[in-house]
Amino acid sequence: MTGPVLRPLSMGEILDVSFGMYRTLFAPLLMVTVVTQAVPLVLSVFVQSAGGMFAQPALYFASAVLSIVLSALAAAASTFILSENYMGRRITAGEAFQRSVPFIGRLVALALLTGFVVGMGLLLFLVPGFILLAGLILASPALVIEGIPNATDAMGRAWALSRGHRWKIFGCLVVAFTLVLLPVFALSGFAVATADPESVRRGVSPMSIFWLATASALQVLIYPLVYCVLTVAYYDLRVRKEAFDLEVLAAGLSRA
Repeated sequence: MTGPVLRPLSMGEILDVSFGMYRTLFAPLLMVTVVTQAVPLVLSVFVQSAGGMFAQPALYFASAVLSIVLSALAAAASTFILSENYMGRRITAGEAFQRSVPFIGRLVALALLTGFVVGMGLLLFLVPGFILLAGLILASPALVIEGIPNATDAMGRAWALSRGHRWKIFGCLVVAFTLVLLPVFALSGFAVATADPESVRRGVSPMSIFWLATASALQVLIYPLVYCVLTVAYYDLRVRKEAFDLEVLAAGLSRA
């Protein structure tokens, strides 16, 4: 399957292309998600059923560390799958995992640095925090696709690339994360509404654990859509600001 035409896209077109890629590449993206998120999901549900982080601090910490590392692996592998497809090529989930391993350390550092910067922005100044999020969110695909050597350079690259288009990126993120978080909110509300008061008084009820696990599983299934949006938005900005479409055309003509 060839990738979409490289041209500037509106916010609606970015979302439309992202949904199309999510449907087309659902199988390999699902494989990446299951491999990287199954164990952290099981550990998270177990910790909640055992009383939460204060009852199981060691297991909670181990689950958090494992989740960060495997999330970095998932981000890199998903980006490789989406980027190759966007450029009209194919790559299997196994090949994506092999290419992703060298990026894990840089992506973990990037996630921690970005989380700290954006978190401080949201804590101290709400709107600037949103601007920081929109300006730095493309650092992950930039680092993976361009092979940027460190996290700070990737953040600088994303900040420069997103300049002038951050509110559009933020709008795309709102739509994507709303779809990801909606199952959690809906099922959590349903769990609260249907909870047995006696079970709640005794601790975490079995039904609440069931709904938590179901919501987390749905979130895991939908989350690859976020990677789709980020990858398409990244290429859109490169086309707009760096004439990436002409670069690809020139490379194709030179090979011919």
